[in-house]
Order: sequence, then C-alpha cells, then structure tokens
Amino acid sequence: MDHPPSRWGLAARGARIERGSPAFDFAIDLKDAVWADEAAALYAQAAAAQWDPATAIDWAAPVTHPPEIEEAIVQVMTYLIENEMAALIIPAAFLAKIHPHFREVVQLLAIQAADEARHVEVFTRRALLVRKELGLSTAGGQASLKTLIEEPDFALASFLLSVLGEGSFLSLLRFLDAHAPDPVTRRVCRLAAQDEARHVAFGLAHLQRQVERDPGLRSRLAAAVERRHDALRRTAGLNEEVFDALVVLAAGSWEPVDLAAGFESVLELQGDMAAGRRRRLERLGFPPAEAESLSALHTRNFM
Repeated sequence: MDHPPSRWGLAARGARIERGSPAFDFAIDLKDAVWADEAAALYAQAAAAQWDPATAIDWAAPVTHPPEIEEAIVQVMTYLIENEMAALIIPAAFLAKIHPHFREVVQLLAIQAADEARHVEVFTRRALLVRKELGLSTAGGQASLKTLIEEPDFALASFLLSVLGEGSFLSLLRFLDAHAPDPVTRRVCRLAAQDEARHVAFGLAHLQRQVERDPGLRSRLAAAVERRHDALRRTAGLNEEVFDALVVLAAGSWEPVDLAAGFESVLELQGDMAAGRRRRLERLGFPPAEAESLSALHTRNFM
C-alpha cells in the first residue's frame, strides 16, 4: 500500500490483522519516501554476496613493503574506519523508523548496516596487522561526518550518504585496490567496493523513483548540498595526512619522480570522484551544469 495503517504494526504484509491490535508509530510510513522496485533484487544479491572476513581474506599473506608505505596504509585505514562507522549508523537509525510493510527496504537497510559493520572490522584488522597504533582522526573529518549523521530526512540523508559520499568512496576503494602494496589491502578494498556498489544502487533507485513523482525534491536535494557546504566552509576538509598517505601509496617509494607521479594519481582520483558524482546527479535529472556545480560543492572529505 502507499500508506499502510499504523494498526498493521509488525504483521507480515498480507496477513489478516485481528481487531484491537495496537497501533505502532513508524515515522516513515509512505511508500514514495522509501520504495525502490529494485529493493528485493538488491537484497537477494546482498544476501548471496555476504562474505566472512575470517575466510575471504588471507590475513597471513606476506606484507613486505617498507615501513613508510605501511604507515600510509594505517592512516588511510584509520580514515576509512570512521567513515564506514558513519555509513553504518545512518541506515541503522532510519531502519527503526520505517513501517515493516515495506519489508524489502527494511531488510536491505539491515544488510547494508551489516556490510558496514564488516567493513569496520576488516579495515581495523588491516590497520593493526603490522602496527599496534592507528593514525590520526581530524576535527574536520569528524565535523563532516557529523552533518551526515544529524540529517533527519531519509531522502536527503540517502542522497548525501549514498549518491554523493559512498559513490565517491567507490572511486577511492578502486584506487586503493589498484595501488595496494600487499594482497591483504587489495582484497579488503575489493570486497568492500562490491558491497558499496549495492548501497549506491539502492540510493539512486529510490531517489530516482521519488523525483519522478515529486520533481520538487531536486531543489531540496540541491539545498541540502549547499547547506552542508556552508556548514563545513570553515573546516579543513580532507586531512593532509590522508592526502599524503594516498600520494605515498600511489608513488610506492620516496623517489621524487615517483612522488610526483603519485601526486598526479591522487588528482586524477579526485577528478574521477567528481565525474562520478556528476553522472549520478544527472541520473537524478539535474541538468549537466547544475550537476557539475553541486558536485563541486561536495565535501572535500570525500564522504
């Protein structure tokens, strides 16, 4: 149904409801607010693609690169952990607010949260594989994630997190896969990217459905980007330690010529992120010029 009654509560969709059953207060109870026709297929795909960190990754694989490369890995993993924690908390927070009548969406968000919990685990294990200490978490990075967690609207939160943030993270994970100095890092990033692609797919699917029914939603989405940009205007964005770590990973050494090439690779990564955001914004119906403008306003912290 487009708007299931509150008295249906936790009953299975299609069940007969006994008169006198209590009403439940689910804040998100409109089909147009959450639905995507692809939800069931994405859930089935996600359930079939679950992987066990203990067996899917060879944690005993050799790590032979120099200490400075390992230091860069630890810093990047530290950054990934806090971003994935935000990506876990956000769907989990909305999960409890959605009417169970839309069970495919509830199931998909639940497995999405499980994906992110697994990502937090494997990024933490990789960070501590050789060293005993994590890297730096910055005030600017935390402020950026705080704006995501505090967004109360499901559509806007999905847009900022999945379409813009996790979409950019897909580029980052593929970059790390390509430049990983060891098989553990490569495998961790590749598996996480497979999961993140589904998260982005659902975010796009349900927002495409919403804007088709309510074209005015686009102006709200644009305003959310601008509002977040203004809120983070005085923050540093991506911390220098993460940027430098990405340069070192792409370089693979301290040689000046390699560092120069690594720097160019990170700039290409940022360009690839921006191009991906523009494509996804255009899929939501934004004209190319507006899509480019909104993409440029996305937080420099990537997520």
